[in-house]
Amino acid sequence: MGAPKPAKVGRQDREVAEALQRLVVAAVRYVPREISLTAASTLGRVERLGPRRITDLAAAEGVSQPSMTAMVTGLERAGFVARQPDPADQRAVLVCLTDSGAGYLEALRQDWTQKFARLLGQLPVGDADALIAAAPALARLHDVVAAD
Repeated sequence: MGAPKPAKVGRQDREVAEALQRLVVAAVRYVPREISLTAASTLGRVERLGPRRITDLAAAEGVSQPSMTAMVTGLERAGFVARQPDPADQRAVLVCLTDSGAGYLEALRQDWTQKFARLLGQLPVGDADALIAAAPALARLHDVVAAD
């Protein structure tokens, strides 16, 4: 059968991909965080999916288990997560989001939303309207990336 053929990339595809890549990089730097991007992503994953084993979090975030263990320890010290025994295997622990961790994520989202709203306000109305109209397509694109 062989590997799938790469999609044919046209000029518009490249322009969109480059614009999104530049935006993602700038957005990551635009909103300051108290924790690393990987730690914030891990908190969000635990919020969305519920308690998870460290090994599962490490695999999902693309880091080693020792690195994830160290990150979880830092998040635990900050009060953002707690460890609890895994009912399916008492030798393992699950990482759970605390109320403080959920509050941190909500504050981060509110901060981003406020800053993004200010940025949209600086664009011509047509550009802002186009971005607002594109939100559902961007959400679907996220889902495709997350599932890949």
